[in-house]
Amino acid sequence: MSEQDEVDFASGMSAFEAKHFSTAMRFLSPLAEKGNTEAMHRVAIMYQNGLGVSHDPEAAVKWMLKAAEEGHAIAQHGIGFMYMEGDGVDKDMEQAVKWFTLAAEEGLAGSQTTLAMIYEEGNGVEKNPEMAKKWYAKAGF
Repeated sequence: MSEQDEVDFASGMSAFEAKHFSTAMRFLSPLAEKGNTEAMHRVAIMYQNGLGVSHDPEAAVKWMLKAAEEGHAIAQHGIGFMYMEGDGVDKDMEQAVKWFTLAAEEGLAGSQTTLAMIYEEGNGVEKNPEMAKKWYAKAGF
């Protein structure tokens, strides 16, 4: 990342945290285009929730998926949730489980717990108490 990109990233993240979303989008969108996965994730959240931009489910899915495919664990959890809820995409528990599993394997406790509940309840997958127990244990339960 160039020095200017680092400054823009810091500015964009500060604006995001301060809830100045249109400013955050102005700084982070070009960095997302350049492949910065954290910028992609934040841009996806802004499109998903209409923060500083018009609500755009298609753009939200595009950026969340791009970040997830690049290995961004929180984006993997995010796209898993989008598939589980049918948010911007057709509901698809197989895809949801795939993405939650990738994030869970990265150590994301939220994904581990979500997977455990999916297996415990048999939500879109066959009930599997052993898998539920495994993921609850990894999440610290």
